[in-house]
Amino acid sequence: EVQLVESGGGPVQAGGSLRLSCTASGFTFDDSEVNWYRQAPGNECVSVSSISSDGTTYYKYSVKGRFTISQDSAKNTVYLQMSSLKPEDTAKYYCAAYPAYSDRSYGRRCDVLFDYWGQGTQVTVSS
Repeated sequence: EVQLVESGGGPVQAGGSLRLSCTASGFTFDDSEVNWYRQAPGNECVSVSSISSDGTTYYKYSVKGRFTISQDSAKNTVYLQMSSLKPEDTAKYYCAAYPAYSDRSYGRRCDVLFDYWGQGTQVTVSS
Protein backbone atom coordinates (compact mmCIF):
# COMPACT_ATOMS: atom_id res chain seq x y z
CA GLU A 1 0.00 0.00 0.00
CA VAL A 2 1.31 3.42 -0.94
CA GLN A 3 1.21 6.00 1.82
CA LEU A 4 2.84 9.27 2.74
CA VAL A 5 2.35 10.15 6.39
CA GLU A 6 3.33 13.24 8.35
CA SER A 7 3.88 13.05 12.10
CA GLY A 8 5.70 14.64 14.99
CA GLY A 9 3.71 17.80 15.52
CA GLY A 10 2.19 18.96 18.78
CA PRO A 11 2.05 21.81 21.26
CA VAL A 12 5.33 23.40 22.29
CA GLN A 13 6.42 26.56 24.03
CA ALA A 14 8.31 29.26 22.21
CA GLY A 15 11.98 28.40 22.06
CA GLY A 16 11.26 24.70 22.04
CA SER A 17 11.92 22.06 19.42
CA LEU A 18 10.02 19.49 17.43
CA ARG A 19 11.01 16.98 14.78
CA LEU A 20 8.52 16.32 12.03
CA SER A 21 8.65 13.14 9.99
CA CYS A 22 7.42 12.46 6.49
CA THR A 23 7.43 8.71 5.98
CA ALA A 24 6.75 6.97 2.71
CA SER A 25 5.67 3.42 2.13
CA GLY A 26 5.08 1.74 -1.19
CA PHE A 27 7.50 4.02 -2.99
CA THR A 28 10.94 5.41 -2.38
CA PHE A 29 12.10 8.95 -1.77
CA ASP A 30 15.21 8.15 -3.80
CA ASP A 31 15.34 10.34 -6.89
CA SER A 32 12.60 12.55 -5.44
CA GLU A 33 12.41 16.09 -4.23
CA VAL A 34 10.56 16.27 -0.92
CA ASN A 35 8.96 19.48 0.27
CA TRP A 36 7.54 20.58 3.58
CA TYR A 37 4.70 23.12 3.39
CA ARG A 38 2.71 24.85 6.09
CA GLN A 39 -0.51 26.76 6.31
CA ALA A 40 -1.97 28.68 9.20
CA PRO A 41 -5.68 29.54 9.27
CA GLY A 42 -6.36 32.51 7.02
CA ASN A 43 -2.88 32.40 5.56
CA GLU A 44 -1.59 31.14 2.28
CA CYS A 45 0.28 27.87 1.86
CA VAL A 46 4.03 28.37 1.89
CA SER A 47 6.98 26.15 1.19
CA VAL A 48 9.05 25.86 4.33
CA SER A 49 11.87 23.61 3.23
CA SER A 50 12.83 21.05 0.62
CA ILE A 51 15.50 18.50 -0.10
CA SER A 52 16.34 17.22 -3.53
CA SER A 53 17.74 13.88 -4.57
CA ASP A 54 21.26 15.30 -4.74
CA GLY A 55 20.95 16.65 -1.20
CA THR A 56 20.38 20.27 -2.15
CA THR A 57 18.26 21.96 0.47
CA TYR A 58 16.02 25.01 0.50
CA TYR A 59 14.71 26.96 3.48
CA LYS A 60 12.17 29.72 3.70
CA TYR A 61 14.03 32.80 4.87
CA SER A 62 12.21 33.03 8.19
CA VAL A 63 13.24 29.50 9.23
CA LYS A 64 16.87 29.55 8.11
CA GLY A 65 19.18 28.69 10.95
CA ARG A 66 16.30 27.25 12.98
CA PHE A 67 15.01 24.39 10.83
CA THR A 68 17.01 21.53 9.33
CA ILE A 69 15.73 19.12 6.72
CA SER A 70 17.30 15.69 6.36
CA GLN A 71 16.63 12.34 4.80
CA ASP A 72 17.07 8.81 6.12
CA SER A 73 16.96 6.54 3.08
CA ALA A 74 16.97 3.37 5.18
CA LYS A 75 13.77 4.51 6.88
CA ASN A 76 12.38 6.19 3.76
CA THR A 77 11.73 9.24 5.87
CA VAL A 78 12.41 12.94 5.53
CA TYR A 79 12.72 14.88 8.76
CA LEU A 80 12.21 18.53 9.56
CA GLN A 81 14.03 19.38 12.76
CA MET A 82 12.58 22.60 14.10
CA SER A 83 14.33 24.51 16.85
CA SER A 84 13.90 27.91 18.48
CA LEU A 85 10.26 27.73 17.56
CA LYS A 86 8.22 30.91 17.45
CA PRO A 87 4.47 31.47 17.69
CA GLU A 88 4.47 32.42 14.02
CA ASP A 89 5.57 28.86 13.20
CA THR A 90 2.15 27.67 14.32
CA ALA A 91 0.52 25.96 11.34
CA LYS A 92 -0.46 22.64 9.85
CA TYR A 93 2.54 21.10 8.19
CA TYR A 94 2.35 18.90 5.12
CA CYS A 95 4.84 17.04 2.96
CA ALA A 96 4.88 16.24 -0.72
CA ALA A 97 7.23 14.20 -2.87
CA TYR A 98 8.00 14.83 -6.51
CA PRO A 99 9.78 11.81 -8.04
CA ALA A 100 12.08 12.56 -10.93
CA TYR A 101 11.19 9.21 -12.50
CA SER A 102 7.46 9.82 -12.68
CA ASP A 103 4.89 12.45 -13.58
CA ARG A 104 3.05 11.58 -10.37
CA SER A 105 3.36 13.52 -7.16
CA TYR A 106 2.65 12.18 -3.69
CA GLY A 107 1.34 13.79 -0.55
CA ARG A 108 -0.12 17.27 -0.53
CA ARG A 109 0.72 20.89 -0.88
CA CYS A 110 -1.67 22.07 1.83
CA ASP A 111 -5.11 21.89 0.20
CA VAL A 112 -3.74 20.62 -3.10
CA LEU A 113 -3.96 16.85 -2.90
CA PHE A 114 -1.71 14.58 -4.89
CA ASP A 115 -1.71 10.80 -4.71
CA TYR A 116 -1.65 9.08 -1.32
CA TRP A 117 -1.84 12.25 0.75
CA GLY A 118 -1.69 12.33 4.53
CA GLN A 119 -3.53 14.45 7.07
CA GLY A 120 -0.64 16.72 7.89
CA THR A 121 0.61 17.40 11.39
CA GLN A 122 -0.32 20.37 13.56
CA VAL A 123 2.37 22.47 15.21
CA THR A 124 1.21 24.91 17.86
CA VAL A 125 3.77 27.21 19.46
CA SER A 126 2.68 29.16 22.51
CA SER A 127 4.38 32.30 23.76
